[in-house]
Amino acid sequence: MPAGPRPRSFRCTTALAATAAVLVGAAVLGVPGPAYAEPSVTDLERQIDRDWHRLEPLIERHNAVRQDLADKRREAAALAARIDPLQRQVDAAMKQVSDLAVRAYKGEGFSALNLMLSGRTPGELVGRIELMDRFAHRRQEDVRAVRDLRDELAAGKTRLDRMIVQLTRAERGLAASRRQIDAEIARLQKLRLRAYDSGAGGPLRPAPCPVTYPGGTAGDVVRFACAQIGKPYVWGAEGPKAYDCSGLMLAAWAKGGVALPHNAARQRKVTSPVGRADLRPGDLVFYYRDVHHVGMYVGDGWVVHAARSGVPVRMKRLGDAPIHSFGRPGKG
Repeated sequence: MPAGPRPRSFRCTTALAATAAVLVGAAVLGVPGPAYAEPSVTDLERQIDRDWHRLEPLIERHNAVRQDLADKRREAAALAARIDPLQRQVDAAMKQVSDLAVRAYKGEGFSALNLMLSGRTPGELVGRIELMDRFAHRRQEDVRAVRDLRDELAAGKTRLDRMIVQLTRAERGLAASRRQIDAEIARLQKLRLRAYDSGAGGPLRPAPCPVTYPGGTAGDVVRFACAQIGKPYVWGAEGPKAYDCSGLMLAAWAKGGVALPHNAARQRKVTSPVGRADLRPGDLVFYYRDVHHVGMYVGDGWVVHAARSGVPVRMKRLGDAPIHSFGRPGKG
């Protein structure tokens, strides 16, 4: 398949990479560069943030496609498991019909004649013929019912197989994007190391986490999320050694017995809306217009989240990025 035009986000980040390379090269070679000030740590951090927010929606789409594919494969396997015993029933029923046909072929005429001769009265003969007709009719109806159900399930499986083919193609299409993502992450990491020689971007836990311990299920969930502070960001990861943003929420709420999808926008759809004034530790905070990032509220205006590659799971202020909405997993 011919390669299409590179997405705008990657064109932009490539241009930024080229600019950074020129700046670094000039510094290393000692060649006088243009009269521009060296980017400050704040400038580089802002640049990394801009580039990362172009990457994260693609990562979340990848997570959604991967989950859809797994769901549809499980559904297809369940259908196949239902079809197999039905197929055996159909085969057995068809064998019985075949046996009847063979016996009829070998001696149906004699059997009918014997039936006529053995009848003591015309009424008895008619009764036997009607009984045979009813038996044959029921046999045909049974076979037809099983066959129809088998065909119906087979048609459903055909639709599922077609859907799986489409999802597989979509996943293959994302493979190229995955390579781009990895390349961009590597580039952003280099920028980050340039900004922070030690790789430390400030305190990861600037306040107690959680600020106050909530009770019950939410307490278990929040304590788990706080315990992940310092672990690395790896896109597509849901623990236990690394996480991405929705993967951290999935793993934390699994400790509370709540299953969340591995996608920020889908987590928003399956959680109950909550107002800002009603936020409780454990609630999810969704960011940006397209809901491509999510964190967990841990009290007193703080959130725990897996921010981006090169930055460990950490705490941040609730309003450090544009908030879309809030959601509460489970039954509230």
